[in-house]
Amino acid sequence: MGDNKGFFERVYEVTRLVPYGRITSYGAIARYLGVEGSARMVGWALNSSHTANGYIPAHRVVNRNGILTGKHHFGNSSTMQQLLENENFTVIDDRVVEFRERFWDPSVEL
Repeated sequence: MGDNKGFFERVYEVTRLVPYGRITSYGAIARYLGVEGSARMVGWALNSSHTANGYIPAHRVVNRNGILTGKHHFGNSSTMQQLLENENFTVIDDRVVEFRERFWDPSVEL
C-alpha cells in the first residue's frame, strides 16, 4: 500500500500540471513517471483521486485514442464529458475529437 500511495501521489502531481484546455493519456503519464506499460496503474490512481487532497483534473486524462474510458468514475456517465466540454473540447461517442491537436505530453512539456 505504501508503494501505491507514493505512486498515486506522483500520478496526482503530474495530473495537476495538465493545463486547462489540454488533454493527456494514462500512458503518457506512465512514461513520464518511468513506468511505461503501467497505464492501467495510472488509471487506478486517478479512479481514487477523489480521495486525495486538493483538486486533481482527472477528466483531462483519457486513453491513448482519446476515449473517455474513466467516465464511470465521475459520479455519472456524463460528468467527464461535461467537464471537458466546459474546456471547449468536442466529445462525440465518448471520444475527444481534437485529441491529437490538444494533446499534452508531460515528457515533452515538463
